Amino acid sequence: MTIGIAAFGPGAGLAVFRALHVAEAAGTGSIGGFAAYAVLDAEGRLWRADTQRGGTATLFIDGETTGGPPPAHIAAAPYAAVISSGPDRPAPLSMFLAAEPGLGLVTGHRLPNTPGPDGRALNQSVLAAMRAGRTALEALHDVLDPLPAADAGMIALGPGAGMAALNSALVAARPDVGSARRVAPDGAAAVEVLHNAIHPVGSLAGLVADVAFEAMYPPRPEIGEIVVRAGCPVVSCGEHRVLVDGNLVAHRIETPLAPTGHDPQNCAAIYLGSAVIGPGGVLGYTFVEPNAMVAEGKIVTLSGQSEFRIPFAGAE
Repeated sequence: MTIGIAAFGPGAGLAVFRALHVAEAAGTGSIGGFAAYAVLDAEGRLWRADTQRGGTATLFIDGETTGGPPPAHIAAAPYAAVISSGPDRPAPLSMFLAAEPGLGLVTGHRLPNTPGPDGRALNQSVLAAMRAGRTALEALHDVLDPLPAADAGMIALGPGAGMAALNSALVAARPDVGSARRVAPDGAAAVEVLHNAIHPVGSLAGLVADVAFEAMYPPRPEIGEIVVRAGCPVVSCGEHRVLVDGNLVAHRIETPLAPTGHDPQNCAAIYLGSAVIGPGGVLGYTFVEPNAMVAEGKIVTLSGQSEFRIPFAGAE
């Protein structure tokens, strides 16, 4: 198996799905075939999905449609994991992703289903250690440290157990191994990625982890959106500002980039990070930048439209 992704945080179910999709789109090698996916919802219930071919393109089915995102109750789950590789792996695919309701998930890469000295699969041994009260990191070390030649790398996570990733000594020495970890400053969200036999080795894991992390923990969460319509005045000013009424409809755009002249001109009239000014003062700052056409001091179009909604966030 060539990639394992796990996450905890708000909407981890969707975050892990998006991350695998990006790995399939950006990576080359053993990817886009089988996928085994599992989540624990807020009540600790276990939900699974798997596919032998197509990865995220066939993992979820909605009626006659394939390739869509997870259903809402799965997308919203706070604990999620997936393991994937090329097509047509041995059944049942659930053997590659150990899971127990209310306890945790164990994904990974290479062969986490390899039997250990006691005959139990390594991923199941990690789960058993967590059941006995070990943290995710402790459970991984308990299983892999005595087995340096095991062909496995694993990621374990669960409520109360935290999340951790660990390769065996054998796997860690491979030249094609990639890994990445992302953790929110407040500890509310985290991502782990392990992969092999997928390229580019040096950058893929970081990209995949970033996609998952920002799905759960956006850098500037949206707090509202303003409406800007054709005809809104654009005036020259030393600062980038959008003045809005009580309904968040723009009635004046102020910018140092205001074009002059009668002919339509292309510009960034509402620059990224423009202050949104309401009747009571600053409401936030824009984080989407439409492509504007301005003529005679007024908006003509925004990204080809006569009306455009621009989200804004609070100050960093």
